[in-house]
Amino acid sequence: MITETAPQVDIFIPCFVDQLYPHTALNMVKVLEKVGCQVHYNPAQTCCGQPAYNAGYRAESRDIAEKFLTDFAAPPAPTGTPRYVVSPSASCVGMVRNAYSHLFAGSPEAARCQGVQQRTYELTEFLADVLNVSTIPGAQLAGRYTYHDSCSALRECGIREAPRRLLNGVAGLSRLEMTETTTCCGFGGTFAVKFEAISVAMAQQKVEHALATGADFIVSTDVSCLMHLEAYIKRERLAIKTLHIADVLASGW
Repeated sequence: MITETAPQVDIFIPCFVDQLYPHTALNMVKVLEKVGCQVHYNPAQTCCGQPAYNAGYRAESRDIAEKFLTDFAAPPAPTGTPRYVVSPSASCVGMVRNAYSHLFAGSPEAARCQGVQQRTYELTEFLADVLNVSTIPGAQLAGRYTYHDSCSALRECGIREAPRRLLNGVAGLSRLEMTETTTCCGFGGTFAVKFEAISVAMAQQKVEHALATGADFIVSTDVSCLMHLEAYIKRERLAIKTLHIADVLASGW
């Protein structure tokens, strides 16, 4: 049940999720509401600015980042009620937490930027580390999975145990750790475009490690990684599927 003192959550939906995997965004909302959060969506939101930033267009990425700060400025809330920004993408969260500090360093926007940074979380770390949730009631999925630690989650956000802890609470699901789970999948945004052969070879290696475990699913916090791996899996017609963790946590109910 959602109460008046429930945590207030503004959801940020990344470009990939919005355009290609909207069901993952809807499942994130289901999960947040399941654990008692009041969810808000600002339809004016667009991008965090990461594509432009990674391509070297710093001025343009700062313009987008300024819009993000405006879109996710915390409105007045009841006394004692926290307000968070939560996203199903460690990649975007890493951009906000790290790159924004460089984009706004020494500027009048620095304090506003820091305020948004301190309230921004990836979905699994928010559930596990902020709300202290270990199990999503009713979550159920039969099968075996192997977990892919995305570069952004692990290296930019320090996320490793939170998703595994939540997945441990999914009835019927068991984990099989793959070799080199922390190795990059090869996507890397524009890296996959500029260095296609290397990118595909890295995806092949990651999928082969996953297949060697005998798992039915590859699960991760980042849909961009999963999209890259899914493309290779489909091309080779391999017997394994990819699932975003929000889709797993919302399964069975």
